Amino acid sequence: MAVPTQFAYRTLKGIGIVNAAPAYETLSGFQRPEGNLRCCTYSPCGRYFAWASPERVTIIDASQGHVIANLPTDNVFELGFSPQGTYVITWQRPSKDDEGNATKNLKVWRTVGENPAGDAVEGELQMLGKFVQKSQTGWNLQYTHDEQLCARAVTNEIHLYQSGDLTTVWNKLRVEGVSDFALSPGKDQSIAVFVPERKGQPAAVKVFNVPQFASPVSQKTFFKGDKVQLKWNNHGTSLIVLAQTEVDKTGKSYYGETNLYILSGNGGFDSRIQLDKEGPIHDVTWSPNSKEFGVVYGYMPAKATIFNQRAVATHEFPLKPRNTILFSPHGRFVVVAGFGNLAGQMDIYDLEKDSAKITTIEATNPSVCEWSPDGKYILTATTSPRLRVDNGVRIWHVGGNLMYSEEIAELYHVCWRPQSPSMHPLGNPLNSVPAPHASALAYLGTVKTPSKPAGAYRPPGARGQVTPLHFKREDEGGAAHISNGTPGGGAVNGFGKPRRREVPGAEAASAPIVPPGFSREGGVSLTATGPADGDEVLSKAALKNKKKREAKKAKEAADKLVGVNGSEAAEEGEIPATDGAASDAAQWKGATAKAASKGKQERNPNPSSGKAQLSKHSTTASEPPPAPTEDATPSSSSPAANAAVAGSPHEKKLRGLFKKIRAIEDLKMRLAAGEKLEDTQMKKIGTEDSVRRELEGLGWVD
Repeated sequence: MAVPTQFAYRTLKGIGIVNAAPAYETLSGFQRPEGNLRCCTYSPCGRYFAWASPERVTIIDASQGHVIANLPTDNVFELGFSPQGTYVITWQRPSKDDEGNATKNLKVWRTVGENPAGDAVEGELQMLGKFVQKSQTGWNLQYTHDEQLCARAVTNEIHLYQSGDLTTVWNKLRVEGVSDFALSPGKDQSIAVFVPERKGQPAAVKVFNVPQFASPVSQKTFFKGDKVQLKWNNHGTSLIVLAQTEVDKTGKSYYGETNLYILSGNGGFDSRIQLDKEGPIHDVTWSPNSKEFGVVYGYMPAKATIFNQRAVATHEFPLKPRNTILFSPHGRFVVVAGFGNLAGQMDIYDLEKDSAKITTIEATNPSVCEWSPDGKYILTATTSPRLRVDNGVRIWHVGGNLMYSEEIAELYHVCWRPQSPSMHPLGNPLNSVPAPHASALAYLGTVKTPSKPAGAYRPPGARGQVTPLHFKREDEGGAAHISNGTPGGGAVNGFGKPRRREVPGAEAASAPIVPPGFSREGGVSLTATGPADGDEVLSKAALKNKKKREAKKAKEAADKLVGVNGSEAAEEGEIPATDGAASDAAQWKGATAKAASKGKQERNPNPSSGKAQLSKHSTTASEPPPAPTEDATPSSSSPAANAAVAGSPHEKKLRGLFKKIRAIEDLKMRLAAGEKLEDTQMKKIGTEDSVRRELEGLGWVD
């Protein structure tokens, strides 16, 4: 009788183990634990199943369900087994002892104890070793497939131990700046290490044979590699490197850049994998036969391609919104699916029949997708905390039919029991489809099948017409997504196009509308706002401010002109002035008289005269100031004019003092009108006597 497949799940209140097809029933000898259970896992060989409670770690026989061992360790947050299930590893959160030293929170135990005669003994187990492991990322030891050696990373080194003796380091691989490593799973023991970019040096992946660590047998250097995923094939002969940066400096993506490389374990081949569609790499997976791998890449709709060991594309799947690729345990079928923020559709292809499509499964918001060990079923699950509603497990036949469905509240984890494909001969699962479980029939009875797909909304004026290409996805015949490299992620096919108002039937504007002070290429303009012919694109407030600035500039130019003419006339004897500050003094007296008359008007308002002044002011502000004649305007390049405008230090001092007097007179008028002034303004009024004394000291007599 064939061994049944099995899956386990963990919820907020407990753990369950279910024997799958064809019975779909709870494991008979298993007593479900309840309470706050933080983690659970199967051993890679499938013999054991373990979970962690706040008080201890419990290990059971996965076939029978009875307890075989308890680990006397509390507050365990991570659990792991060695490849053959001989050792179990636990990880606790980092802490410090009474003396302030870090406690050894990574502990290794033998799964089954032994008595002096060498026989297996059930009960509480003893530790083989313990280490300080602060990071939860990459916390577990890595074992060779035969469990002879295990390894862990420390600063600038990889330490290797004999699995039975963890107190002594068996060998060391020193690589400056190493941040990640991976032991190969095959018979030929190899180790790959990754060194990120540092001080302008490129990142590097190096492969060493164990224990010949003098020089790498294969290596690849590259830029744009802050972190990597190291993926060995099952035979340990080839390594895929998925390199990723934290930030995309070109501005094309918010999630960094990704690149793909492949290295052979013996140094005979290494290459960058060339992908013919722009965009991120969503997923890469080795086939169980170790001779090919699948990649999903590119902007949506993404492209899925199968490559051989030499990184040559052998088959391309149709463009669709997909981001996951999974090979069945026997390597015959492959699932290309879209999870996460995609709809959850799964396309199943038969690789033995020219990659023909078998069916498309419409899953609902799955966060877990795994092939069963026998290669005939696919498990999907919606788990917390990603989604806290509609949590549950569903099992689908490779032909597309739903076989089992169970709603489980607050489901946190679900996984198949690992089993060797040799235990389940595949045959041809498409010939005969088994009968679904009653739970699947009940679920299908509640699902409403839409009679007609709604499709996208189209306004009445666009109905009955052909959809423009820029509204179609690439897999529907639309234009390919091309990023222009701007931080906003604009594109030429409508995605990220700048928003602007377009009137139907009107002629297209020759230039895009940009806000005042911004350049048409994007960003803030470093030049002036522009000529007057562009006023129609400004708002009313911006146009008003622009006219004020132009009027102010014209007035300043006129004042400078008056100062120049006055200085020249004084030098020629036409104006009886003692120095060049006479014109400033006249302006100061005129401004004082004008401020006084303004104060009188404020104290004795006349409505009719106020309206007349307002009308006159509006007319004056809207008209540009008269341009000076050619004869009266001195050349800006004339040395005499420049010298007259600049003036001597004595004249500059007088002008500064006159300016202070004008400001003080203005403040006094505002104070007389009943306006409340600030303390600094009152102090400025108090400096009038000192300013006048300073004027007298410079020879000025009022």
